[in-house]
Amino acid sequence: LTTSQTRLQYDGMGVLPEYYAAVGTLLLLIYVILAVGNVFTIAFVSYEKSLQKPSYLIFCNLAAVDVAFGTTTMPKIIAKYLLKDETIAFHSCFIQMFFVHYLGTVTSFLLLLMAIDRFIAVCNPLRYSTLVTNHSTAIVCVVCWVIPVSWLSFILVQTAAVPYCDSNVITQCFCDQTSISKLACGDLRSLILFCFSMAMFVLLGPLSFIIFSYIAIIITVLKMSNVQARYKIFSTCSPQLLIICLYYLPRCAVYANDIKGQTSIDIRIMLIMWYSLFPPLVNPIIFCFRTKEIREMLMMKIRKKNVKGNQEASLGGKMR
Repeated sequence: LTTSQTRLQYDGMGVLPEYYAAVGTLLLLIYVILAVGNVFTIAFVSYEKSLQKPSYLIFCNLAAVDVAFGTTTMPKIIAKYLLKDETIAFHSCFIQMFFVHYLGTVTSFLLLLMAIDRFIAVCNPLRYSTLVTNHSTAIVCVVCWVIPVSWLSFILVQTAAVPYCDSNVITQCFCDQTSISKLACGDLRSLILFCFSMAMFVLLGPLSFIIFSYIAIIITVLKMSNVQARYKIFSTCSPQLLIICLYYLPRCAVYANDIKGQTSIDIRIMLIMWYSLFPPLVNPIIFCFRTKEIREMLMMKIRKKNVKGNQEASLGGKMR
């Protein structure tokens, strides 16, 4: 790594200094809700043996990615607005860049796996229990975590190998390859092309199969004569489809506008912040309240707790 700079400065969102405290407090609240919600999801599924199924295992992996991504990016963003600490060490920026792209790639693969799970369950239900087991799902989830390390390590090494200019301002809220490459003095055209190709592969590859799988699911469901079966399948698939849309639609908008080059920096940053924070924030809510099995399990737990509390209160009154 060749540069005279030891620290980089986040440009961040276009927020006036007098609003820094309010924005920082809001972001801190978002991070706390994001972390608590996703950790609760993982703990709840891990504790309830009846929920330890392939589809929930995939969602727990997604929740783990969401917590990791939030922990990778949010502390420095919060520090900028609450503590007015707008800098990050040069080497730390590269580490953050690696994990930002790594966790984003794992998320894309897990969403693909989620769609495959629903595709087999609806379109080939007789073979579902044979093809999709906890063991096979766990193996594929591990593969989703391992595969991106190879090419992202290559990108990290290549990005760090070029000389960097004296400019130290990153036009982003966290370090990513696009913002860091703008500070380079060396020729990064071939690396940028490789990064763009991999980004398209990670984005469009899974998205293409996801679209195909849900079209096949819709066609299969519409052929069913049983209305209750239709409703059950739609109610099972709709939370996952909503999560997928929240993740992919803003990303597609960012890449499409990057190609056109017509989006302002502030709008681009807001879109990136949207798809970085909003899906992890609402995923546990969608998962718990839109999934019938989870919703019923939670309500049963709450009712049991209320009954137990009433019995203890009644017993205490009789003892008096």
